[in-house]
Parts: sequence; C-alpha cells; structure tokens
Amino acid sequence: MRRFVIPVSYLNQPSFQELLSHAEEEFGYDHPTGGLTIPCQEDEFLNVTSCLNDL
Repeated sequence: MRRFVIPVSYLNQPSFQELLSHAEEEFGYDHPTGGLTIPCQEDEFLNVTSCLNDL
C-alpha cells in the first residue's frame, strides 16, 4: 500500500468523490492516524488523479 498526498481541489471533483464514497462504505472516515484508505487498485487511483491534473 502506498501513501499519496492530493490537492484539496480534488475533493470537489465527481470522479474523486466516487472514490471517497467507496472508502466511506468500506472503511468509514474514523482513522486514528487521520489518513484515508481508498479501496481501489493503484493504477485506477493514478488514472483518476492524472485526469484531474489535466483539468
């Protein structure tokens, strides 16, 4: 598992909100370390963030 830091602006994007919704369903948002675990393959995550970088 890798750790990624993303721009806050991604949080308003529908494609990223979909990933966050999956994270909430599977893990919830109560993490003791303050991070989020997003349940997707790394290449899917990189694809979504790459598309958001192009906006």
